[in-house]
Amino acid sequence: MIKVNGEEIPWRNGMTVQDVLDAKSFTFRMISVWINENPVGRRENYSSTLVPDGASVDVVHMISGG
Repeated sequence: MIKVNGEEIPWRNGMTVQDVLDAKSFTFRMISVWINENPVGRRENYSSTLVPDGASVDVVHMISGG
């Protein structure tokens, strides 16, 4: 099990950040992701960054405007 923004979701072996985003239907272009309070790099890293079992994943949608 992992927590995404405080909500538990099932974990599976080999799960990546992109898998988490897909499972939660996060489609915003401008987001930031942290795993256990450590920032994940650029969006192109999401499909190769593994999420460990028991992790806390925080996803924040960035909003621009004025």
